[in-house]
Amino acid sequence: MHKRKIRLGILCGGKSAEHEVSLTSAASVINALDKDKYDICIIGIDKDGAWHLKKATQFLAYADDPKRIQLCGPAEASVLSLCGDVQEVIGRVQDRLDRPLSLDVIFPILHGTYGEDGTIQGVLKMAQLPFVGAGVLGSAIGMDKDVMKRLLKEAGLPLARFLTFLRHQRKQITFAQVVAELGLPFFVKPANLGSSIGISKVKSEEGFAAAVEKAFRFDRKIVIEECIRGREIECSVLGNEEPIASLPGELIPTHEFYSYEAKYLDKEGAHFKIPAELSPGCMGAIQEMALRAFRTLCCEGMARVDFFLTPDDKLYVNEINTIPGFTAISMYPKLWEASGLPYSQLLDRLITLALERHEKEKQLETRDWV
Repeated sequence: MHKRKIRLGILCGGKSAEHEVSLTSAASVINALDKDKYDICIIGIDKDGAWHLKKATQFLAYADDPKRIQLCGPAEASVLSLCGDVQEVIGRVQDRLDRPLSLDVIFPILHGTYGEDGTIQGVLKMAQLPFVGAGVLGSAIGMDKDVMKRLLKEAGLPLARFLTFLRHQRKQITFAQVVAELGLPFFVKPANLGSSIGISKVKSEEGFAAAVEKAFRFDRKIVIEECIRGREIECSVLGNEEPIASLPGELIPTHEFYSYEAKYLDKEGAHFKIPAELSPGCMGAIQEMALRAFRTLCCEGMARVDFFLTPDDKLYVNEINTIPGFTAISMYPKLWEASGLPYSQLLDRLITLALERHEKEKQLETRDWV
């Protein structure tokens, strides 16, 4: 008996400053998916937040240029208005022949705000659609560097020292105070964003005010963080209730730090050692700490946990990414490939985890009477 293909919706683009990164990741995922297993529906979200159905052949313009990459237009059809029934408008997108296409599962490849922060996960959960990756809570925690760090600290995981400020407190932020608590240099970051957007490394008072203003352009809350001098180590995590950790890898930036430009615009922006050259004991400690961070932050499906390893072998958790990059050079899939799980099989596993979680959630009671 012929097995029906899984109808998979790929959500990509979005209103975030990481819009272009999302498109690049989505293109890599679509290329790697087994077309014998999946009927793929591409739903692109433009920078104004409108959702549009896309043909695979009319998905991207300037696909080879990270600065110009964009959703092709015009869209075939608008498929979402948040007025009306959410399950209807998301669960039944319309193809160009105006026939309903019910989706079995969604793969949100949306980096940053409006996609990785729990917002889209809440919409999909309300629509009762299975989706890949962390749920609402884990996504929201993982995106907010302030809340994330406070929970990791409460769990006893080692972190760099940090300070948090809201926009209305900006006049209270003084260079002298930050240096007294964190030393020099230090990093200024938007609390809710990724891909190193809005981040500045501050070495002197001269660049301090501009760094603070830059971070506040992207978020109403900023984190100022101690600079840890050491190796940058990353570890991928996969699973729901019983997650597993990949072999760790090392990222060696060729820029001042691993900025957005170094990640996506400069082909020589970093070098990678996969797996990282580590002692068995250190490798095991990184994997164990990655799993602790994953569980502490209520993550599911996937995440990449980033660390600093100092010359005296002290380990610090830097952050977690609940929708890590899936581009051709992204560490999350590369680490799993080095661990024995090829890209296409990794995607299969992530989709299976989404479907398994949804089936378990369907079994939960929604009322306490018979």
